[in-house]
Amino acid sequence: MTKKIIAFGGSSSKDSINKKLATYTAHLFQDTTVEVLDLNNFEMPVFSVDKEENGFPKEAQNFLDKIEEADLVVVSLAEHNGAYSAAFKNILDWTSRINGKVFQGKNMLLMATSPGARGGQSVLEIAKDRFPRHDATLVGTFSLPSFYENFDEVNGIINTDLKNDLVEIVKSIDL
Repeated sequence: MTKKIIAFGGSSSKDSINKKLATYTAHLFQDTTVEVLDLNNFEMPVFSVDKEENGFPKEAQNFLDKIEEADLVVVSLAEHNGAYSAAFKNILDWTSRINGKVFQGKNMLLMATSPGARGGQSVLEIAKDRFPRHDATLVGTFSLPSFYENFDEVNGIINTDLKNDLVEIVKSIDL
């Protein structure tokens, strides 16, 4: 049976470099189907307990349903001021109120990239600590520094060492 990968970038940018990295990485896996999510399809009011009294947005349940379908979740987080983007954090806030185990025990390849030399390592560290508390099973992590120097639209990761590092992580993940 073909395994399903859900991939997304933790950004609402229409040209999200994290969505590009997650999409590229998801397609490195053999014999899988890949569905790439766009966070813009899960826009909801900014979470507050006052708004929760009116019920949960359908988009929150839709996001949880997508995670449930996955055999592997490939996510690359955008770093905004050292933490999650507001768009991703809002989805996490809403979905965790429906099910604290947002990631439902799914295997996850957790990544980050940025234009800078640290490659989103601050948000990656936050997520490495936080996501297992939301029932993610982290099976690999990867940071791509200096996105615009190390990635192109046609070839993906063009830095040989970084590409090899990611390929080894992908090979180590048993679907």
